[in-house]
Amino acid sequence: MSEVVLARPAGTPWYREIRREQWFALIAGQLGWALDAFDVMLYSFCLTTIMKEWGSSPAAAGFMVSVTLFASSFGGILFGAVADRIGRKRALMITVLLFSVCSGLAGLARNLTQLALARTVLGLGMGGEWASGALLVSETWPPEHRGKAVGIMQSGWAIGYILAAAAGATILPAFGWRAMFFVGIAPALFTLWIRSRVEEPAIWVAARQAPREARRSDFGFFQIFGPSLRRYTLLSTLTSAFVMFAYWGLFTWMPGFLAMPVAKGGAGLGIAKAPIWIIPMMIGAFLGYVSFGFIADKLGRRPTFAAFLLISAGLVWIFGGTRDVTTLMLLGPLVGFFGSGYFSAFGAFISELFPTHARGAGVGFCYNAGRMLSALAPTVVGALSTRYGLGGALTFLAVAFAGGAASIYLLPETRGRKLA
Repeated sequence: MSEVVLARPAGTPWYREIRREQWFALIAGQLGWALDAFDVMLYSFCLTTIMKEWGSSPAAAGFMVSVTLFASSFGGILFGAVADRIGRKRALMITVLLFSVCSGLAGLARNLTQLALARTVLGLGMGGEWASGALLVSETWPPEHRGKAVGIMQSGWAIGYILAAAAGATILPAFGWRAMFFVGIAPALFTLWIRSRVEEPAIWVAARQAPREARRSDFGFFQIFGPSLRRYTLLSTLTSAFVMFAYWGLFTWMPGFLAMPVAKGGAGLGIAKAPIWIIPMMIGAFLGYVSFGFIADKLGRRPTFAAFLLISAGLVWIFGGTRDVTTLMLLGPLVGFFGSGYFSAFGAFISELFPTHARGAGVGFCYNAGRMLSALAPTVVGALSTRYGLGGALTFLAVAFAGGAASIYLLPETRGRKLA
């Protein structure tokens, strides 16, 4: 794989270089991820209500998120390899259907065991959707704009989170938590649009049409552990684990932290106000996701990634330790911007490290094995909250943010790299 920097005529806006099929691929990736976020984050807004109704402890409630994250890691690894075989588009459709149906099943749960089963299968779809969407966008867009595209795709998470917050502020108080999960069935309709509008990436089609003896995709998963790729696989997984632990520990408990009484280590806003406060935070996250891609295409993946994480470490330390309402409101959008925006690195960065015949396996494994290692974060934060309060428990996540900033420099810079 070689480094290339492609130039365009002076004064030509970058977006005019993008073809219609490339925009459709980006829309599919972004909306798929938004709908995924909506279904996954519904639980965070239902968390305190379910705890109260079923008499669950914070550790047990956090464990439910850990189950979803652990399952999503398997889903990402599985569907990364599946996407290498059946295509990025078809894998994306399957995963959207999977997490949509399982959201509805979660609304029928009568106990923690049934809810855990529904959330487990939902997690498979969640992990698989990101891997499929990231591959679709990365392989469709040109290298000089890949960071921008993946950043825009990643911003779908903030959109989905905002929609979940809106549902938490309207549907939850009026109709209860089961109705929240039933609404999560709607994304299944999105697969009809994907089927009619989205094309498979040309680079994947060419690889599948090559003579069988020249094809290596059937062995792609095992190749990521071969001598030439093993280092990239292990180090990308390490970086992913650091940031996933920090993110899921922070944002799973964010609605609960804002809603819980000050006496229990929360911000004391109450269940009605907490979802509303999430919205400006997620607007900040949306801007962070999109901005990261533009900055990374200009300055490089590594320095942009490290800067976002180090600033996040400082912000989470301050945010978890304050109970001043004004300070929380002012810091919220910044926590969203820096504490989420760095995720835009993964789709482009990991894709640029692996060849086409192993890219699905590489992206799926590294991102999701890291998520697997981080799956205990919600449970750990829930357990620490019993001793330090929920806000105090969140401050421990600054260490994970700093670890991710350091680990990215163990990998090469890939800005402008042409996929091969």
